[in-house]
Amino acid sequence: MQSEVMFAGFGGQGILMIGKILAHAAMEEGYEVVWIPSYGPEMRGGTAYCTVVISDRPIGSPIIKNPMHLIAMNRPSLEKFAPTVKPNGVILVNSSLIPIRSNRTDVDELIVPATDIAKELGSIKAANIVALSAFVSRSKVVDFERLRECVKAEFAGKSKFIPLNMEAMDRGRAAASR
Repeated sequence: MQSEVMFAGFGGQGILMIGKILAHAAMEEGYEVVWIPSYGPEMRGGTAYCTVVISDRPIGSPIIKNPMHLIAMNRPSLEKFAPTVKPNGVILVNSSLIPIRSNRTDVDELIVPATDIAKELGSIKAANIVALSAFVSRSKVVDFERLRECVKAEFAGKSKFIPLNMEAMDRGRAAASR
């Protein structure tokens, strides 16, 4: 089993963080994991992305041209990366910021208004956790409760944000089951 997940969006949306959290959860489950962030103009609002490869055997190459799954948090990311996703994968579309769809009939397209849900929770910064939770709930690449523990660990130094992120996780899971 090998799953490749690409996370993409604007710099500042927490794209690299949710990739790291997924990688952590997969490691906790005993999988081989590679997390490759992309650094560059994303600090100035460009597209930020990272890939996470999860496997039950050694990973031959961390470079992925055709990921199994995509979490697209903005329109440029969906337009750029959706055509590269393998058939039968999951494409999560942040419908709060993306008015179009992937136009793929060979994937499971998950439409989640992640940014709107985060606004309802009181912090737009939680949109990434909403999206990650919806994706994991649908794809099952890692156990949801293991993911919850890794989100708590990520925010352990800023414990006041843990309740917000737990609620974001619950709302993401609920959005994936609609």
